[in-house]
Amino acid sequence: MSTGNTTDTQTAARQAKFGKLPERIPFEDMVTEQPSPEGRTPNAYIPEGSWNHFSCLALDLGL
Repeated sequence: MSTGNTTDTQTAARQAKFGKLPERIPFEDMVTEQPSPEGRTPNAYIPEGSWNHFSCLALDLGL
């Protein structure tokens, strides 16, 4: 039987397909910076918009 030749062919095909890792992507290419909406800082306290960031039993009961 010619299992040695078949194995060599399969090994060569696998090496051609998976033998090399992809090149590394620099960190600068993975990160994008965007300005905050309406020029506000992301940690600014906005009372009108903060009601949906927490759950309060007193608010749920209308107290």
